[in-house]
Amino acid sequence: MLGDIGWRIRRLRRRVTGFVVGLVLVVAFAAMLVPLRAHVNVSTITLVFIIPAITAEVTGGVLAGLTTVALSALALDFYFIPPYDTLSIGSAQNWVGLGVYLVVVGLVAVVIAQFRVAHARAERNALSMRRVFELSELLVQDRTEEDLLVSIVGAVRNVFAIDAVTLFVLDEGQLKVAASEGPTLTEAERNQLGPPPGHPVSMSTALGSTGELRTVSLAASGRPIGLLVLKGTRFVDDDHEMLITFANDAAIAIERAQLREQALRTTLLEEVDRLRHSLMGAVSHDLRTPLATIKVASSTLVTRARQLTPEDAHELHQLIEIESDRLTRLVANLLDMTRIQAGVLEIHQSDCDVRELIDESVLLMGAGLRGSRLNIDAPADLPPVHIDHLLVTQVLLNLLDNALRHSPDDGLITICARRDALRVHVSVDDEGPGVAPGDRQAIFDRFVKFDTGGRAGLGLTIVKTFIEAHGEHVWYEEAPGGGARFVFSLPSTNDSQEAH
Repeated sequence: MLGDIGWRIRRLRRRVTGFVVGLVLVVAFAAMLVPLRAHVNVSTITLVFIIPAITAEVTGGVLAGLTTVALSALALDFYFIPPYDTLSIGSAQNWVGLGVYLVVVGLVAVVIAQFRVAHARAERNALSMRRVFELSELLVQDRTEEDLLVSIVGAVRNVFAIDAVTLFVLDEGQLKVAASEGPTLTEAERNQLGPPPGHPVSMSTALGSTGELRTVSLAASGRPIGLLVLKGTRFVDDDHEMLITFANDAAIAIERAQLREQALRTTLLEEVDRLRHSLMGAVSHDLRTPLATIKVASSTLVTRARQLTPEDAHELHQLIEIESDRLTRLVANLLDMTRIQAGVLEIHQSDCDVRELIDESVLLMGAGLRGSRLNIDAPADLPPVHIDHLLVTQVLLNLLDNALRHSPDDGLITICARRDALRVHVSVDDEGPGVAPGDRQAIFDRFVKFDTGGRAGLGLTIVKTFIEAHGEHVWYEEAPGGGARFVFSLPSTNDSQEAH
């Protein structure tokens, strides 16, 4: 409604301007030529008065031009055709002159009108091309469905100068508002759009009308998508065609966005399913060995207790303790992985002594580590580190467990700590087979399987996550003389203070 009123005001203002211009020119020319009327031929004066008529028509349109023609004819008759100062036309020659004036001005008016029509059509075509380009550029952008819907209503309102635009989407046979710009629809207006109870929503692609509302349906691949509702509109035929064309393109863009989001959800579900299967594979792989060992050891103690020597019984009890500790660490890793995937991992940093941290981790490993298989190289002058004590302890436990599982029975595990600039680097070495060069980039990925048949499991993924939560890094190196070396950095207390 507001757009229609504005259009009418602009048209009236243009007509009034043309009429005023024509009137001023007629008065000015008459004032200039009256003193010369006795010396200038009437035909010449008639040609001069073509100028106000043409100027008025160009400025204000056909109505302003015709009004100026009438004023010019009256001025010619009254001031320049004898007898002067009367509306009487004397000789036939004067009738012919006035008639020629009217014919010439009429022909010129026809030419100008055709030119204006052609010019207006060219402007509309140029505007349509620009609208097509703007709208097409909008629709081809890679956006989510929600952003796309908001952009569509904004573009329609701006391009077509509409007071309000509302986009409904079809959800289970009902129209629901997805995006809107401008004044919202009243409850009564929304009720006009809906079908009677028990009837399906009509989704015709033609431009429809409901009271003050204009509607155009969005459909793609023969499937209804939604309904575009326009309020306060005034369209010409070209606008109708442009809007319907845009509605078709918008429906295709919305369908593409919906399909993309469905594909993303499908991909996510497939990834979740893959991780679930990988998790089950990793857990079953890590559980199988300790459970089998515990089962064999406990069964032997139960069925052959009298035949076992004290040394053999002690070794079996120790084996059960070692594998139970390993199962405990596996359960802790599963709980940590649950926290990581839920996004609730928090760190609580405090100052810790590096040597005490290493000793505590070794102690928690229990009987799995024997003193003859472990070497600790941590200078006494290392600065304290600013870390989450529990998380970094779990990091060391996972690296020690990894080294223990891959080292030979008589292999040596080395824990080394060194200060480097404002950080402390801690490394865990083993004398196992190491990691193939092609697998070193993926060694910290979740549940990755290697060509050699090994599996990274949960431990190294948790190591990487916990270290990166401190803003630090962990990486793999080949140990001197063979074997694997895992190195991670920790922020020293000085580094933490400077960062703050």
